[in-house]
Amino acid sequence: MITRYRSFVFSAVLIGLMTGMPVLSRAETLQGITAPNADITLSFVVAGRVSDVQVEPGTTVEKDQLLVHLYDEPEKIQCKQLKMLSEDRTKINAAKAELAQKQVDLKKLEQARAKGAASVWEVEHLFLNVRIAELSLQSAILEQQQYRQRYDHASSQLVRMRLAAPIAGLVEEVNVEVGESIGTLGPVIRIVQNDPLWIDVPVPMAQALNLTVDQDVWITFPGATDEATPNGRIINISAVADAASETLRIRIEVPNPLKRPAGERVAVAFTKTEDDNTMAQLDSQ
Repeated sequence: MITRYRSFVFSAVLIGLMTGMPVLSRAETLQGITAPNADITLSFVVAGRVSDVQVEPGTTVEKDQLLVHLYDEPEKIQCKQLKMLSEDRTKINAAKAELAQKQVDLKKLEQARAKGAASVWEVEHLFLNVRIAELSLQSAILEQQQYRQRYDHASSQLVRMRLAAPIAGLVEEVNVEVGESIGTLGPVIRIVQNDPLWIDVPVPMAQALNLTVDQDVWITFPGATDEATPNGRIINISAVADAASETLRIRIEVPNPLKRPAGERVAVAFTKTEDDNTMAQLDSQ
């Protein structure tokens, strides 16, 4: 039985060396590299001059926390003016009052016409004045709506001059300084989120087909002993295999309470690894 097992291991190693496929040990352990679950590079969509940088590399930030601010005094003044115009109803109220007056005049003139005290021309002329007053009111309402839209646009432009964190995480890079003029879409801030960590492992098809999402995984970090209990779980199984290596990508999520850096090489086992005593007994047999 032991001879068959050793022959299997030797064959697996030989095939792995010839094909480049990951080689399984007797404990069915694979290797993977940890990565952040989020790695975002932020940019401005408008050009401007940097007026304030509130973080530096290594800073821990919360979601929606302000990071970088562009100089925006002219935009603030314009936004304030448009806000006042969008709330001003003077023209609308004046147009309503004028329309109401002309409607009263028209009604009185129609009464006079019924008594023969006014001509048809006078009635038609005042009727047109009423129609013009109605159009003036519609124009005043439309103008205020346009000011509201312009104010909304100016407000959105003002928001674009403030760069906030879309996620909670750690600032990895800061590529701008106060007083620097920057263009659009240039890298400004890089934020990573390392808790939990993700590990993408290419698993041989024969083994991958037996795995399921949410299945427990044993992850061993450098310098750490094998875990007695699973410390990770499968969160995604790729739907497309790599034909060249006959492997399937398995994504694993592992909590990172010790704030270990991403990029470490770790050992991954989908079943509990055998202890050293058991392996020593197999070797002695």
